Amino acid sequence: MVILTSFFIFVGCSDNEDDVQESGLVTNLSKSSTNFEKSSAIDNQFPQAQDEVLKTFGAIAQSITAGAGNGANSMYMDQLISFHAYGPKFTEFNDGQAFDSAGNEANERTFFGEIVDPGGVVQFAPMEGSLKVAVYYGNVANLTFISDFHLMINGELHIVNNLISLLFVKVKGEWKMVHEHHSPFNE
Repeated sequence: MVILTSFFIFVGCSDNEDDVQESGLVTNLSKSSTNFEKSSAIDNQFPQAQDEVLKTFGAIAQSITAGAGNGANSMYMDQLISFHAYGPKFTEFNDGQAFDSAGNEANERTFFGEIVDPGGVVQFAPMEGSLKVAVYYGNVANLTFISDFHLMINGELHIVNNLISLLFVKVKGEWKMVHEHHSPFNE
């Protein structure tokens, strides 16, 4: 019975193929499919994913603030490192240089764990109106902002205004950074 039914469906579809194409149904389905692909990648906002990425960014800021000056191997620095998806695809561009996973981890641990004074994160925020989160397909997100970081280093206040892009990928239900880009902001 299954074989006979499959045969009728196959023959029926083959016989009607010209009618479907003449009616424009195939053309409309193709256009509809193309529009869906465009809208799912570019136009869909994915508000739940945006909220998740912003919460992850907030947790990153908390680990940096709490861990400032507490040593490269403090639990706060370990928490900061846990927000990264290190591996062969990970890259960081910072201060005119490119870094891999090991380089990024060393930079994060050294800068926030040792260079910034204990309790030295006075402000860790984006400039007002600069924060944007773009989510693609619900599992890739680009978070961009202009930093307005106020950091105490050797007892002196340093204000860091950089253009920052953080690329996140959802890995096993968690948002992880796979790329960081920091460059000077020129007003």
